[in-house]
Amino acid sequence: MHPVTALLLLGGCAFGVGAQTLDVDPDARCEVSDDHVSCEHATILFRAGLAAREVHVQHPVGEAPAAGWPAAILFQGSLDARGVWEGDDGDAFGGFHQARVTAALLDAGFAVIAPEARYDGAYFWDTNVLPWSFAWGASADHRLILGLLAALDAGELGPLDPDRLYAGGISSGGYMTSRMAVAYPGRFRALAIQSASYATCAGPLCVVPELPEDHPPVLFLHGGADAIVPIGTMDTYADALEEDGIPTERVVEDTAGHAWLEVAPEEVVGWFEAW
Repeated sequence: MHPVTALLLLGGCAFGVGAQTLDVDPDARCEVSDDHVSCEHATILFRAGLAAREVHVQHPVGEAPAAGWPAAILFQGSLDARGVWEGDDGDAFGGFHQARVTAALLDAGFAVIAPEARYDGAYFWDTNVLPWSFAWGASADHRLILGLLAALDAGELGPLDPDRLYAGGISSGGYMTSRMAVAYPGRFRALAIQSASYATCAGPLCVVPELPEDHPPVLFLHGGADAIVPIGTMDTYADALEEDGIPTERVVEDTAGHAWLEVAPEEVVGWFEAW
């Protein structure tokens, strides 16, 4: 199986892929072994203003439900877009388990969408980087997400249900997952945040402001030995959500560092299915 099926669509509009429709092979999905995961997917060259960004998409095997597949947007961590679709046992930051998350979601009937950060994924998301952390509306990543959501709503990413959207990610991608709740109210049913915290936090620096009333439920996965994003910053966010009556769950592996947890595939799928 080839890890990537390239399908390059360059739209002429300000956002999205124009009037063209994404065609994903319904028989291609993932190969999973004890030490390797590889998932086929379509790749779109996606316009957002003058910039272009790769967005990768795969649908589950079979016929879509009448309303379309539920869809999970997965955000890469800093400097590495590969891990969403392919991973080997022993990869840094639990990349093997991240690819297992993708395979598990597809097996459970969720489409997976993975936009790349800037510079072909060799960067991090704008969400907690000045000035964009406090001027999100002017950021390139905001333009990308607006276009992505518009394309999804228009059916340009295939038969997806715009009313059943979920998001998840690790590290920079985990902060970006939180940004979905802050900047796009009502769009996401549930979030899964691995090794990260609130949208504008960064590493040990974390202040959680007043949260939106419609903040979606959040699953937190974290390593107790994470020295990059201390677990206390996650707890600050989770505590604030619980105080506001927002459903949360914390899955902590005491000896794990800054990496996807081995239990992440089952936990993420279970959390999304619950909502």
